[in-house]
Amino acid sequence: MRYGANDVLRDVRFQAHHGEVLALLGPNGAGKTTTIEILEGFRMRSAGRVDVLGADPAHGDERWRARIGVVLQSWRDHGNWRVRELLAHLGSYYQRPWDADELVEAVGLTAQAAKKIKTLSGGQRRRLDVAIGIVGRPELLFLDEPTAGFDPRARHEFHDLVHRLARDHATTVLLTTHDLAEAGKLADRIVVLVGGRIIADGTEDELARRVAGEDEVRWTHEGNHHTRTTSDSTGFVRELFAQYGTAIGQLEVRRASLEDTYMALVRREETAAR
Repeated sequence: MRYGANDVLRDVRFQAHHGEVLALLGPNGAGKTTTIEILEGFRMRSAGRVDVLGADPAHGDERWRARIGVVLQSWRDHGNWRVRELLAHLGSYYQRPWDADELVEAVGLTAQAAKKIKTLSGGQRRRLDVAIGIVGRPELLFLDEPTAGFDPRARHEFHDLVHRLARDHATTVLLTTHDLAEAGKLADRIVVLVGGRIIADGTEDELARRVAGEDEVRWTHEGNHHTRTTSDSTGFVRELFAQYGTAIGQLEVRRASLEDTYMALVRREETAAR
């Protein structure tokens, strides 16, 4: 994607698989939103090839659009609509929509089903955003910062919903978020975009090993503290217990968190670009 003489995206190559939850991560200005908008068919690319559900999004028709769902960071709603009423109305545009009552329950808005949208809290409106995005049972769902404004319980329930969509309904989910813990819980695979280029693509463990390489094992034995780095922490711990048994105490295996991995990848790329 080029604006004037500036390449916003270049050599961006990745694939999302059927029923997979894929997280697209990157700092502000990395090109995430532009990438998503191209895939959704909302923005025309400058060059390259894009295939979404067997079609070029730039030429996607209404039948194609009915197969995707989009949850934006925010949208202008009709405040006088009631929650269930709006979802039932929107569902009427699809061939196989969610039942409105089932959908309201799935996103945790049963108690608000008969309330006007303008009376909902920020977190409740966000749940409604998600419900609108999935009302047509999409084959592919785009989620842009989906849990902004959610309290911890609502976030946990939403994570369960995403897993059910992928597992039970074979929905492919493309997620963008700045919440790295959320990405780690939801994503089967992670793609990191920095400066308009993809710098990493893999599972959380694969990316961690690519950056950190080894796990850190800590334990105590006869009052002494020990630390060892190893690429096979499971095998090392097994040998440790085979040798010392119950004399081992305070055992801890630390693997790099997704945040550790992400920050290391971004720093490495930014340093190389200088």
